[in-house]
Amino acid sequence: LSQARAGIISTVEVLKVMEAFVNEPNYTVWSDLSCNLGILSTLLSHTDFYEEIQVFVKDVFSPIGERLGWDPKPGEGHLDALLRGLVLGKLGKAGHKATLEEARRRFKDHVEGKHVLSADLRSPVYLTILKHGDSTTLDTMLKLHKQADMQEEKNRIERVLGAISQPELIQKVLTFALSEEVRPQDTVSVIGGVAGSSKQGRKAAWKFVRDNWEELYNRYQGGFLISRLIKV
Repeated sequence: LSQARAGIISTVEVLKVMEAFVNEPNYTVWSDLSCNLGILSTLLSHTDFYEEIQVFVKDVFSPIGERLGWDPKPGEGHLDALLRGLVLGKLGKAGHKATLEEARRRFKDHVEGKHVLSADLRSPVYLTILKHGDSTTLDTMLKLHKQADMQEEKNRIERVLGAISQPELIQKVLTFALSEEVRPQDTVSVIGGVAGSSKQGRKAAWKFVRDNWEELYNRYQGGFLISRLIKV
């Protein structure tokens, strides 16, 4: 990938190598593949190839997703649980039909209190339903955030809110980032989530940061959080 980014080899070569990892069982390898595909998706979001790279993601991640399933298997380790969350999140965000349907079903049960989602499945499920959700979905997530009694759960929700796709809902998430509902140190995570989710989100987040620069700068006083905000 580094060679492709430097223009030494074609990105096609990178994709061919990625396809060869389809039977890979190791979490660390999949994490790296996921990160690199994320970089490619971001670059290709400005081109006509964006939908095609989503199809590629689904093709590469589907076999490992089917093998892992949604529920823990006897004797599996913590890396398998991490891998399951990573793979389901990747498939869900890319719009894999079966993953999206199951995520919506489990989310409904979770909200209604029928069957609470395990901690390692919450992020991928939240991400999936938001990415393909509407104003009702966002309102439900904000309600879950308000009701959460653990800061870990609040942070988990804050990091994925930016996955929402509609422009007016993206603005609602950005406004929420500066509200009293979000701790000042966590505002960057919300804005960063918006910036990292889509082309529209990145543009909206950049405009929001410029429009609110004085407040953000005064809040963080040139510390590490302001530099992190600019990086995202």
